[in-house]
Amino acid sequence: METGPAAAPASSPRRRLVPAGGGVGWTAYAWLIYLTFFLIEPAVPLRLAHSARAYPAVTALVVAVFLVSYFRGFWVQGRALMVVVAVQALLGVVMTPLNVGASVFFIYAASFAGNLAGPRVAARAIVIVAAAGAASSWLAQPPLWYWFPAVGMPLLIGFVNLHYAQEARVNARLKLAHEQIRHLAAVAERERIGRDLHDVLGHTLSLIVLKSELASKLATRDVEAAAREIREVEQVARKALREVREAVRGYRASLDDEARQSAAILAAAGIRAMVDMPPVTLEREVEESLALALREAVTNVVRHSQAQACSVRLRREPGGYVLEVEDDGRAGAVTEGSGLRGMRERVEAAGGTMTGGSGIGGRGVRISVRVPDGPGPAANAGTREPGGWG
Repeated sequence: METGPAAAPASSPRRRLVPAGGGVGWTAYAWLIYLTFFLIEPAVPLRLAHSARAYPAVTALVVAVFLVSYFRGFWVQGRALMVVVAVQALLGVVMTPLNVGASVFFIYAASFAGNLAGPRVAARAIVIVAAAGAASSWLAQPPLWYWFPAVGMPLLIGFVNLHYAQEARVNARLKLAHEQIRHLAAVAERERIGRDLHDVLGHTLSLIVLKSELASKLATRDVEAAAREIREVEQVARKALREVREAVRGYRASLDDEARQSAAILAAAGIRAMVDMPPVTLEREVEESLALALREAVTNVVRHSQAQACSVRLRREPGGYVLEVEDDGRAGAVTEGSGLRGMRERVEAAGGTMTGGSGIGGRGVRISVRVPDGPGPAANAGTREPGGWG
């Protein structure tokens, strides 16, 4: 069971039970199936005390209060979400002596508690909900099976929701950082193109104008000299065309730029970045493969490692360079998904290799990329576009 509170946009009216585009959708209604466990027992006349006239009215009131708190939980955050958790846990405590199906309220409460801001706050709230379920079980002495939905399920579902909520927050920060960096990079690229075009065309067009005027004057007096000037105009124009194309195309992947962007992304994800990238001069394809490998490695650290620190180093070795990205997060074998596979293929196309191992202090993961300091096989075979990655 997954729940996810999302603040409603200030400009849109609250006409929906769950927020639109909040990643919840129809599943919010599907999870209400657990409420049937609370409604089943009143329909089965196993306890004569439950046949009192007031009991159906109490049950209807409890269901109404729960539904209000349930759908409100998808809209609120912070203290308001804590109130939702408290109300649902309280319903479980109050109704347990009358209806053992009230254990579902502890499950719902723990599910929403997993979405509280801050992992420690959320974890404490989940444990408190489970403790309330345990206390109500001990006091009411319900059947033995009641302990699992009242205690075990809240702990399980609560901490699963806590895990996914933390991943969603990290991915949101990463997306925001990527968008900011992409915007700044686009602005910087427009400014660079503007400066380059001004520098290239300003001088070159002036030279073309002067030589064209000279050729025009020489056309009636010295045809050979005029033809020579026209040929020079052609050469200058061709050179200008190449320079304009190069200025517009720019650099597809710069290692220095990628190092700065990686540091910014790590900082945005709350990971301490230690970047040691001395300036180097590399063949274009080799630099592109290193820059894109660095981007993929840092993205994996932010998304999957749960690290506190990440180290990025570039060092010189005989015959080439080694780029290492290592973190102090979760240890484990390096599994090659589409992103790492694309990284490895790109590095191998540039004549390099990629290996993995343990990270900082024996924890986390280390990715090492070795590339030659000259052009790779693909560079000698002709121009190619680098493949995509996941």
